[in-house]
Amino acid sequence: MKLNELKPAAGSTKTAKRKGRGHATGNGKTAGRGRDGQNSRSGGGVRVGFEGGQMPLYRRIPKRGFTNHRFKKIYAEVSIESLNEFRSGSTVDEARMIEAGIISKAMDGVVILGNGELTKKLTVRAARFSKSAAEKIEAAGGKAEVV
Repeated sequence: MKLNELKPAAGSTKTAKRKGRGHATGNGKTAGRGRDGQNSRSGGGVRVGFEGGQMPLYRRIPKRGFTNHRFKKIYAEVSIESLNEFRSGSTVDEARMIEAGIISKAMDGVVILGNGELTKKLTVRAARFSKSAAEKIEAAGGKAEVV
C-alpha cells in the first residue's frame, strides 16, 4: 500500500452540507439557522454555562472546602534501580540525572523511590527519599543526602 492509495473506511466520511445555496436544497436563505435570534447571527450564540440571564448553576451552588492544588509540590520520581547506571563512588544529583536522561526536568525536586535494587556505592542528593530507598542506598555503602 502506498500513501496515494490510502482512503477512509467506507461510510466513515460524509459530504458537507452546502449552506445558503438556494431554497431547493432545504438549507437556502437562512442556511438552517431560522429567522431571528442570537443564534441566527454571525458570531451569535452563548458561552458555556449561560442560562439566559438566570443565575447559572455553577454560581448558585455553594462553594465549600479547600484545594491545595496551587501550592502542591510535584516531584520528579526516580526508582533506585535506575541509579545503577552511574559509576560506583560517584555523586548523583538532579543535574547528573537530567544529563543521564533519567528525568527530563527537576520540577519541585527529585524524590528517590525504593523500587528495585542498588548494586553500587553512590552518594545521592535529592529533595526526598522514601524510607526503603534510603535504607537500600546505605546498605550498598552509599549516602542519602537531603538537599
